[in-house]
Amino acid sequence: MEAFGEQIGRMLRPGDLIVLTGALGAGKTTLTRGIAAGLGVRGPVQSPTFVIARTHPSLVGGAPLVHVDAYRLSSALELDDLDIDADRSVVIVEWGKGMVDGIRDSWWEIELERERGGRGADTMCGEAADLDADAPRTVTLSRRP
Repeated sequence: MEAFGEQIGRMLRPGDLIVLTGALGAGKTTLTRGIAAGLGVRGPVQSPTFVIARTHPSLVGGAPLVHVDAYRLSSALELDDLDIDADRSVVIVEWGKGMVDGIRDSWWEIELERERGGRGADTMCGEAADLDADAPRTVTLSRRP
């Protein structure tokens, strides 16, 4: 996931918006960590669940990365209230499906699915222990709208 993200990060430009969708442990933050490496921004990149949005300035004179976790937001208006400089930044919104229509006219949507069953399975008793397991992922990349 991280290597894939780094490849994506090298292609992104200011104004690009990516919406990441996937279950807990699917690899959203890991993918974002790779994108950050490809962009050459300051880390560490961690899930911004409790701060909602975190800006990572560029170390190479490029666009900053704004990493948003929209899980606790209830509407696109709340996302808009964050006053993100979407024109001069690369913006990644985890859990942002259905919330970014007012930010940009078009965006990239990346859906991550984590294998269930077997190694790395999400089970009631073992879920927390297996979230970081090296389970295969299916990645669906699409341009919206």
